[in-house]
Amino acid sequence: MKGSKGYRRKTRNLKVKPRNRGKLKIRNYLQEFDEGDKVVININPSYQKIPHPRFNSKVGAVSGKQGRAYYVQIRDGNKNKKVLVTPEHLISLTNK
Repeated sequence: MKGSKGYRRKTRNLKVKPRNRGKLKIRNYLQEFDEGDKVVININPSYQKIPHPRFNSKVGAVSGKQGRAYYVQIRDGNKNKKVLVTPEHLISLTNK
């Protein structure tokens, strides 16, 4: 049988620290960012809507908002890309 080529392929076993497994933290779900904030895209496989796995561990700047999600401007090779990411997959690099 041919292997799956789906969007979530090979994302079931993404590294999650043991202390972060289990119950989902509401503060990760409700965190807010301002434009220009530096963030890391860190995919949490506990949530269903994930950004493309190629953007995992990329650092970028928040450039806008759409609904509850944020646009993150990252550099992928020689191109600048805008990735739409929900806040549960973002970690802030700036101290507030």
